[in-house]
Amino acid sequence: MRAAVLAAYGAPEGLQLQEIDKPEPKAGELLVCVHATSVTRGDTEIRAFDLPWLFRIPLRIWLGLFGPKPNTIMGMEFAGIVESVGAGVDRFEPGDAVFGPTGMGFGAYAEYVCVSADEVIAKKPECVSFEQAAAVGIGGLAALGYLNKGRVHDAKKVLIRGASGSIGTFAVQLAKHFGAHVTGVCPTDSVQRVEQLGADVVIDYTRQDFTENGETYDLILDVVGKMSISRCLRSLSRSGCYVRGTVPGLWEVLRTLWATMTSRKRVVIGDAGESTEGLVFLAGLLETGELETVVDRRYPLEQIAQAHRYVEKGHKKGNVIITMVPGELDGETPVHGLGARIEPITTAQTP
Repeated sequence: MRAAVLAAYGAPEGLQLQEIDKPEPKAGELLVCVHATSVTRGDTEIRAFDLPWLFRIPLRIWLGLFGPKPNTIMGMEFAGIVESVGAGVDRFEPGDAVFGPTGMGFGAYAEYVCVSADEVIAKKPECVSFEQAAAVGIGGLAALGYLNKGRVHDAKKVLIRGASGSIGTFAVQLAKHFGAHVTGVCPTDSVQRVEQLGADVVIDYTRQDFTENGETYDLILDVVGKMSISRCLRSLSRSGCYVRGTVPGLWEVLRTLWATMTSRKRVVIGDAGESTEGLVFLAGLLETGELETVVDRRYPLEQIAQAHRYVEKGHKKGNVIITMVPGELDGETPVHGLGARIEPITTAQTP
């Protein structure tokens, strides 16, 4: 099978398309023929090891200390069709369309991947394309998890910093679904799109600093980082919650402890958490059209390095999709699930 193998840490060119053996499902596993996957900021950070030192050593041990282990395949979410199942699997059968995250097991940058039937995985709604489903396992689940940790059900006013990215576009829609008044923060060229997703107020961060507008929020979800926690806390209500959806450094951990000790304000950092129940919930919203996946660009697997190069620039709007099945990568094909409010993005071309 074809797979994008991580041959060297560092530049996107370290991802090389190779022919490797097709995996066989073990007991309790599914063999999934991958139709689509994605490139997230997390993918590019792990490839380049652009991470806080706190996480670099354990990740090096996991992937290979002095270089990637042989046949290391990246990719942390997928959508595809079950080709076969291992012994003891009764939740799924060959022919089922499924989607979900592979997480730190990686493996989604390949034509086939084996995943445990007990992990976070769900059946794809028929009305949702593989491209749309592929981005939900990371961005959608992260948005849901972070909002839940921030107690979105009790929040009247929610601010999403990074509202035009993968997690942010899902978070805006989910916060509205839960009944909050939503403010989205994004760059100039994404203001209209964030408005289309349902945000009540959109702040162009190149023109206005939300921490100086005099408003306070019950929940601030920051999926960008790069702004001090102290500044963000100024815009929280007295018992509000600040959720940082980026990999924390030592200072962020210490600042979190201090805020917890000295005020009623809550600071949450770290993993969003994920569950099959959450994925099934998101699948239901996709099926009814209450949740949309925003696709910025699509690339074939052969252009995985170009896709990584684009994502690590930090300007993607929504999700960058890798399509495995050549016939499905068609700029004329409608993007299912987006409705009429958001125009499809054409297929990316090789620079």
